[in-house]
Amino acid sequence: MPLNRRTFLGTTAAAGAGAAIVGGAAAPAEAHEHGHGHGRAPKRYSFSVMGTTDLHGNVFNWDYFTDKEFDDKAHNDVGLAKISTLVEQIRKEKGRHNTLMIDAGDTIQGTQLSYYYAKVDPITAKHGPVHPMAQAMNAIGYHAAALGNHEFNYGIPVLRKFEEQCDFPLLGANALDAKTLKPAFRPYVIKRLRTPHGRDVKVAILGLTNPGIAIWDKANVSGKMVFPGLEEQAAKWVPKLRSMGADVVIVAAHAGSSGTSSYGDQLPYIENAAALVAEQVPGIDAILVGHAHVEIPEYRVKNKQTGKDVVLSEPLKWGQRLTVFDFELVWEKGCWAVEKAGSKVLNSNTAVEDPKIVRLLSDEHKKVVAYVNQVIGTSKAAMTTAEAAWKDEPIIDLINAVQVDTVKAALAGGAYASLPVLSQASCFSRTAVIPAGQVTIKDAAGLYPFENTLEARLLTGAQLKDYLEFSARYYVQTAAGAPVDPAKLTNAENTPDYNYDAVSGLKYDIDIAKAAGSRISNLTFQGKPLDPAAQFVLAVNNYRANGGGNFPHVAAAKQLWANSEEIRNTIIAWVKAKGVVDPAAFASVDWKLVRDGVAVF
Repeated sequence: MPLNRRTFLGTTAAAGAGAAIVGGAAAPAEAHEHGHGHGRAPKRYSFSVMGTTDLHGNVFNWDYFTDKEFDDKAHNDVGLAKISTLVEQIRKEKGRHNTLMIDAGDTIQGTQLSYYYAKVDPITAKHGPVHPMAQAMNAIGYHAAALGNHEFNYGIPVLRKFEEQCDFPLLGANALDAKTLKPAFRPYVIKRLRTPHGRDVKVAILGLTNPGIAIWDKANVSGKMVFPGLEEQAAKWVPKLRSMGADVVIVAAHAGSSGTSSYGDQLPYIENAAALVAEQVPGIDAILVGHAHVEIPEYRVKNKQTGKDVVLSEPLKWGQRLTVFDFELVWEKGCWAVEKAGSKVLNSNTAVEDPKIVRLLSDEHKKVVAYVNQVIGTSKAAMTTAEAAWKDEPIIDLINAVQVDTVKAALAGGAYASLPVLSQASCFSRTAVIPAGQVTIKDAAGLYPFENTLEARLLTGAQLKDYLEFSARYYVQTAAGAPVDPAKLTNAENTPDYNYDAVSGLKYDIDIAKAAGSRISNLTFQGKPLDPAAQFVLAVNNYRANGGGNFPHVAAAKQLWANSEEIRNTIIAWVKAKGVVDPAAFASVDWKLVRDGVAVF
């Protein structure tokens, strides 16, 4: 599939990647400098840069998986309609021409709204629709957005179409064409802000994306694009931006600030490198951080070379927060210098939805609501994930049953058809429900909120035991006899729910009184102790198979089969084909938590 890469012209780079004037016609390049010696106060100018990240397809404060208004324990709100109201407040306060609006990536995947316009009524179709995220961001007036790793989930053609529909550039200085090693997207943009003092302020925005794309979206990018490390590319571009006259350099980085990676040693680059970029690359004033889904109002990192503070901020995901960076500049030695910089976050639950965005996209919203409410079958019993993080529940068995059936059918008649098929699944959402009676698309989709696809990998009994031990790190060590509070039992070492796997087809106990690494006991297959040398097929999602979560063995294991259909759609198709979902046909308690052999629940 050709990349359809836009030629990134040297002339564009020389011209400042399309320098734009914000707030009127171009001003004279140089202001007449009045030295401080004449007793005049130095010239000052202040402006603000607003930022969002990890919007994940949220336009409205709506949860398409429950088909009602979004709410959580903290009563956060989501969506660009609320962000739009906050943005207008800041523009009113600071003056529209003294503000910029940027994003740090993961825009077009995550809700049924974004799924619908990638797959059901795709933006890539001839005379296809304009993506709701492009429409909303254009209406709000974004100036730039960095690419996130989830931008690549639907393939490069969908991303290119989305890019074409945006009135602002998608930036990715470290997303390179695999053949030419030239940027496959705009690396940066330079914006000019008018000042009352004659000399514009040139603000450079550099976009960096996540090197993990090479692993997580291997099927879509392999041989087409490569993703070198953030620090290395920032070190290349920041000096260029300064030499082109940038007074302020802001990085939009789709990378967390923790300096860690979730895929171990499979990539030579660090996934959450934002703070390292600040520390190691001189010349950056602020970084809008993304990817990690955590809230950081303000975090200061000292640059090792210059000793200057770099301000980092990460607004909470899905449009729950808006970051506001405030810069105060002073005119000295013939140019603008940052005298003071700080950041804060605003909570979107304090805002009403902007009626302009509501009017603009209410039709799209209604279409998607109708789509998710389509009935696809019936269920003989209600199933829920409420306790699935610590008990073997039928609802997770349902995911595994679908995956086993799909892999068995794919391998039928081939060299591996006689091997037993096991399956892994996680409790992706603790609020998923399959009701008794009618089952809709939203019920099935809510069980699998990620766009993962299915693979089959070849593993041995010994490797599976290692895999289960690694997974069991998720539980907090709890001594026999000590009280057990389910709310405090899981997510040890900050392990997210999606990085705890239950494996079907084996029986085993997890002893939470023991230290991580020696918790799996009574591990059997078909009633007999698991043979370490026996071979098994593991039905596994592509995130895990490509190294996500850094589980042992699976990424290096032989791939027997893979497909490009989302597991979520496979579940929907399976329910449609069966017509009736009967837990009695697939549910079984294969694993349990114990302490010294005594069941915890």
